[in-house]
Amino acid sequence: MTNAVMAMPFPSAGGNLESYIQAVKAIPMLSAEEETALGRQLKNEGDVGAARMLVLSHLRLVVSIARNYLGYGLQQADLIQEGNIGLMKAVKRFDPERGIRLVSFAVHWIRAEIHEFILRNWRIVKIATTKAQRKLFFNLRSMKQNLGTLSPDEVDSMARQLGVKPEEVVEMETRFSGQDIAMETNSDDDDDYAGPIAYLASPDAEPSELLATEQIERLRDRGLAMALASLDERSRRIVEARWLVDDTATLHDLADEFGVSAERIRQIEQKAMQKIKTTIAAETA
Repeated sequence: MTNAVMAMPFPSAGGNLESYIQAVKAIPMLSAEEETALGRQLKNEGDVGAARMLVLSHLRLVVSIARNYLGYGLQQADLIQEGNIGLMKAVKRFDPERGIRLVSFAVHWIRAEIHEFILRNWRIVKIATTKAQRKLFFNLRSMKQNLGTLSPDEVDSMARQLGVKPEEVVEMETRFSGQDIAMETNSDDDDDYAGPIAYLASPDAEPSELLATEQIERLRDRGLAMALASLDERSRRIVEARWLVDDTATLHDLADEFGVSAERIRQIEQKAMQKIKTTIAAETA
């Protein structure tokens, strides 16, 4: 069966979406034994072909998860593409020796990547900045009993369940119920009315400024990658767990993991972050 998977072209969600969905549904699932063997090939030998087969056989999982987030006004194809990134991250970190199937491990990474995409793009407004607010953002709609405004009792109940303040529930509900404003008018609209695009000017619209900004961002990304690569394994693990994942670890979590004090973890983190800042600054200078 693995040969059948290997022979298949990697489908793209950027084309016809229905064709893509049918294509990923046609890809055979891997047995537990095949998955373990491929995971070992990837982990021990860096076999890119094994990684490809693991990703291909789980693309249908991404489609299934992405469908749960269609209520945020974003394109399903974009959600799938972001979910696929999460799947690839999961495959990269998959350890077949732990006795956990990849499907269970990948769900977290797929959802995390889709969550980040929604928060970056939903109405182009960053509306959830803490872990509790993110939980509120992704649970508010499903917890509402009807389409009307929440009653004070419902607000208090929801706030208790999600661990946020009642006023945060009210604010998030208000943002959900707000209406988007069209930047341009339709051709059959009133000729005397001008949409916001007619009078809203961006100070960063000059092409040379945009190009310079993009170049700086690329240098920062490259600097971050170089900085992380220069850290020892423990320091890199601490930085990634504290700053680069959705469900961040606490100092005490990492202290238990490495068998040292929380203060020692804080010192290692502080030293690693300073090294990262220095590397990024040198890269973008």
